[in-house]
Amino acid sequence: MRQMLEELIAELVRMEIPLEIAKRELERVYLEKVLEAHGGNQSAAARALGMHRNTLSKKLEHPMAPLRYPAVNC
Repeated sequence: MRQMLEELIAELVRMEIPLEIAKRELERVYLEKVLEAHGGNQSAAARALGMHRNTLSKKLEHPMAPLRYPAVNC
């Protein structure tokens, strides 16, 4: 897993993706995959993530708006 992450990070650095955007995208994709793994059940996904269901719901509520780097296409 570490090697895969290092390769991904190297690509993000090469593309000059700002850290904040990379972190936000990683979190969102991760949360969506955990939710998918639990059949869309937010309560079960939140338990697996160790967070409250409302927190998960809030994090997934709206697509993440771009920060101040509109030219970056994530």
